[in-house]
Amino acid sequence: MSMPVFPSNSPQVPQAMQQVQQQQQQQQQQQQQQQQQQQQQQQQQQQQQQQQEKLDNISKVKTQVIQLKESLSCVLRAASYTLQQNHYIDTGLLKTVEIPGPRFEKTIEEFFSICDQIEYNLKTAIECQQQGLSSQRYIPLMVYPTRTEPLPAQELSSLTYPQYLSTVRSQISYLKEIQELLLSATQNNSNE
Repeated sequence: MSMPVFPSNSPQVPQAMQQVQQQQQQQQQQQQQQQQQQQQQQQQQQQQQQQQEKLDNISKVKTQVIQLKESLSCVLRAASYTLQQNHYIDTGLLKTVEIPGPRFEKTIEEFFSICDQIEYNLKTAIECQQQGLSSQRYIPLMVYPTRTEPLPAQELSSLTYPQYLSTVRSQISYLKEIQELLLSATQNNSNE
């Protein structure tokens, strides 16, 4: 921004300088506000991503696949270094191992650790999906976990949490009765 040029004895010089300074201050304030808004948006996005990652096993697996790729490259580097050193020792080009390279055992252990974590998260995701499907199949009604009072008559397609618990208890007792009947039937058949 170019400043206007006034003669030094002109009374407009201090006013012009003040205007320029005010404009600069306003621009700085606007820039600071924009930066603060951007930072707030970034923080909100990061918090949302972190919340989704905490809740979602699949997103955990996605991040772990990246770690798995990096770990695999480390394993391959360590293995190639170890093979190269063994080749040099076997052919007599190198008498002793001078420079310790990455330890193959450590890198392979990290690789399998990440594989185990991925397997655990995938199994958990599958289990959650199966529980959700079973819940929809055997209790197709909507459950309100925060409501404890009875629902109005028009909402017969949903359950309060205590109603849900009593339904689950009755299903468990029904299952136990069936198991007892099957056990007694097998014992009667084996006795005959």
